[in-house]
Amino acid sequence: MLTPRKWCFECCIKCLGGIPYASLIATILLYAGVALFCGCGHEALSGTVNILQTYFEMARTAGDTLDVFTMIDIFKYVIYGIAAAFFVYGILLMVEGFFTTGAIKDLYGDFKITTCGRCVSAWFIMLTYLFMLAWLGVTAFTSLPVYMYFNLWTICRNTTLVEGANLCLDLRQFGIVTIGEEKKICTVSENFLRMCESTELNMTFHLFIVALAGAGAAVIAMVHYLMVLSANWAYVKDACRMQKYEDIKSKEEQELHDIHSTRSKERLNAYT
Repeated sequence: MLTPRKWCFECCIKCLGGIPYASLIATILLYAGVALFCGCGHEALSGTVNILQTYFEMARTAGDTLDVFTMIDIFKYVIYGIAAAFFVYGILLMVEGFFTTGAIKDLYGDFKITTCGRCVSAWFIMLTYLFMLAWLGVTAFTSLPVYMYFNLWTICRNTTLVEGANLCLDLRQFGIVTIGEEKKICTVSENFLRMCESTELNMTFHLFIVALAGAGAAVIAMVHYLMVLSANWAYVKDACRMQKYEDIKSKEEQELHDIHSTRSKERLNAYT
């Protein structure tokens, strides 16, 4: 007879053995990457607005004109959507991992592979592959502000190393403003010196770097998910074949048993 302590210990071992650790690691990596990208990206965009308004003396245009500030607001809403969507998607992938690895096998009896289960696994593989490509695009896009802030940080650094250097940064070369607008800042201006001395520029630059690292972590998580889902798909496929084999074997054994029973009855009738 099992003692309560031993029974509890065996239940814990069964629960730990049913956890899909590969999916759990990928989910943690995905949540960490999305959190870094969304949180740091949102704050970096807010810091960019302050820098443009304070040091480049840019103002929001009236009306429905699509300017850089409107684009930044759109990017913020996109960040909100990304955070919510991948929070739900991570939960769905974890649930799929639990079901595929048979974590509920001991609770509900024999594990049965259905056609719907195979279709769901294939659907998750395709969807994860598309999300991986999307995150690759997000990573490439996030590298653009990192490059721009690196140039600005380099100009600030060069002015302190080279005396008398007159360097300028024109926002038109980055496509932030139109060609007709001249929004540039030079090293001899007071705004440039105040911007280089402020902590806001350094903080925004490093926030974009962390956001880029978060996007890269999300890409790694998507690749990890692809490997896990592919392995789960192979498991489901093999389990389906084994299930068909067991059904055919059981059917053949039943037929042999019926034939043997029929022959035994015929022999018994012939003897009597």
